[in-house]
Amino acid sequence: MPENSLLVLILVIVIALVFDCINGFNDSANAIATCVSTRALSVYTAVIMAAFLNFLGAIISTKVATTIGKDIVDVNNITQTVILAGLSGAIIWSLITWRFAIPSSSTHALFGGLIGASVAHLGFCSLHWLGIKKILLSLIISPVIGVILGFWLMIALLWIVRSFPPDKLNKNFRKLQIISAALVAFSHGTADAQKSMGVIAMALVSYGTLAEFSIPWVVVIVCALAMALGTAVGGWRIIKTIGKDFVKLQPIHGFCIQTSTAGIVLAASSFGLPTSTTHIITSTVLGVGLSKRLSAINWKIAQNILWAWILTIPASGIVAYFLYVTLNAFLTKIFS
Repeated sequence: MPENSLLVLILVIVIALVFDCINGFNDSANAIATCVSTRALSVYTAVIMAAFLNFLGAIISTKVATTIGKDIVDVNNITQTVILAGLSGAIIWSLITWRFAIPSSSTHALFGGLIGASVAHLGFCSLHWLGIKKILLSLIISPVIGVILGFWLMIALLWIVRSFPPDKLNKNFRKLQIISAALVAFSHGTADAQKSMGVIAMALVSYGTLAEFSIPWVVVIVCALAMALGTAVGGWRIIKTIGKDFVKLQPIHGFCIQTSTAGIVLAASSFGLPTSTTHIITSTVLGVGLSKRLSAINWKIAQNILWAWILTIPASGIVAYFLYVTLNAFLTKIFS
């Protein structure tokens, strides 16, 4: 049977690492886009810094990986084909949105993909509804907090520095923004880099390599390296959309956005709650833009981003559903 095949297990691991790389250039670049926009760092320096700190953040904790691996579906009743279809559905949707430079969420895509493939395999009884509810609340509430926190932190900062001359203000906040950008990149590693860790651990349990769900250290290191590689080689298109096209930013705005984002992501990760760095940093950009004026926002881009948020979970779920049906029939025929 395909679910007992070593070849399928290897394929799942390879696809999971590919997903990690895609997540690296689709999501991690967002963490330092505002830093590039305000010219606090060059694109090259910012991306290399993000790659290193993503790796560092990824090896600190596995709480989010455990949530992804245990709280969405019943890990003991799914097959490697389910995991393969779920990953593939997430990758296809992530590549589509990346192609059009729309900052979608790889977290949402994987979440929807695993649900769609699991439903195709065993129906809705395969899902952990309490875990799904917890994850959904985290994914929905965190961007709302991002808008609010970004808005009010920006208002507070403007009041604090109201008497500073503009030239001195920009110079000081460019330096501070390097620190805040580093913190965002690190926080991204504590959250997004762990998704593939959870998926690979699920596959190892399904194959029988692990008796119960856990995250081996070799999985942690390999996934962290894959995300760092993805960050280092890609992400330029998304940097332009978030950092330059969405709203025009000054160093003080970038510092506010990055500090707010890092705080939200680190807080959620400490509780094992998955978040979308893409959604949070975009929502804080929106909050900061609203603190200036409504016309400061490029509402056409905001509309495209909103549609990507709404469509990602169902779209990746539908793709994964039909991929599972196709893959299961194909693999069953090969291994029968």
